[in-house]
Amino acid sequence: MAISLKKGQGISLKKSENDLSLVTIGLGWDVKEEKKGLLASVFGDGKGKEEDYDLDVVAFLCHSDGKIRNVGNNRLVGGDVVFFNNLRHTSGSIWLTGDNRTGAGEGDDEQIIVKLNDLPREFAKIVFVVQIYQGIKKNQSFGKVQNAFIRAVDAKGKEMVRFDLSGGAGFSQYRSLLFAELEREESGWKFNAIGAPDPSDTFVDWLRRYT
Repeated sequence: MAISLKKGQGISLKKSENDLSLVTIGLGWDVKEEKKGLLASVFGDGKGKEEDYDLDVVAFLCHSDGKIRNVGNNRLVGGDVVFFNNLRHTSGSIWLTGDNRTGAGEGDDEQIIVKLNDLPREFAKIVFVVQIYQGIKKNQSFGKVQNAFIRAVDAKGKEMVRFDLSGGAGFSQYRSLLFAELEREESGWKFNAIGAPDPSDTFVDWLRRYT
């Protein structure tokens, strides 16, 4: 049974207890639908259909000083940031499986796969950020995101750890989130539940803090 963490907590993922050769970092979420009255349902409310929420997960590969050394070209391609325009890291040890634009369906909505045992030693931390693409333009926020989670599953399919975090009214001004991080240890890796929100709707603003 997976260990469920709360914001600010962390847990070691020891090699002796888990198969870290291929770890799946899965993220999922739902978007709360607005309830309409009977008349609005029949005749429409004049607002039109709200655009789908497009949440993106991004991974920063950091050195021991907590900084990203290689950001790639001017479009961040080929560097130490794994995202929708740079799906696979040059080391071949971490990649994003694709971009789910709606969050619909059961299970993980987006996944990042990491060969933790093979990840070059120069990388001491992997930071996971989630953004609402064009959230400001579309007037979307984490205030309507619910049932959000991030989890780590080992190579044998064992769910090692899980962190649940839903938005609610308190997150109505936030459009990106530093969800969690993996930190290298001598015996394996440590999973830290962060849950730090930000008003920005682009991971580039987070990136500036790590470069």
